[in-house]
Amino acid sequence: MKAHVSSILLAVRDMDRAKRFYTEGLGWKIKNDFGVSVFFESDGASPVGFYGRDGLADMVGTSRDGSGFGGLVLTYVVRSEARVDEIMAEAEKAGATILKPAGALPWGGYGGTFADPDGYIWSLGHSAQGQDQPYAE
Repeated sequence: MKAHVSSILLAVRDMDRAKRFYTEGLGWKIKNDFGVSVFFESDGASPVGFYGRDGLADMVGTSRDGSGFGGLVLTYVVRSEARVDEIMAEAEKAGATILKPAGALPWGGYGGTFADPDGYIWSLGHSAQGQDQPYAE
């Protein structure tokens, strides 16, 4: 198995709320809306999509309940501290819960963390130390 993700599916409790958060709040563009699932334009990266939480749990054979930290953090690397601040503000305005406000990170970078309305954790970061980072933008 290669170290590659073909797509990322996030289980959501409320499809309409999730779509509003990512489209109106963060400016994502919908590529395909199949009703039970939605995929966003990916700019050449692994596509991100939503699937109803109960349906996705059934599809992969796991409990629908899910509680606590699921061990998944989505990382988004940008080219400036200012962009980290902008995205954190956009996310908060859209209804995200700020888990860690943007600031200096222990390893020398700059970043912050928020949870979307379904509790998925996004870690935003910037580092002036490396030039070959997997920049999202």
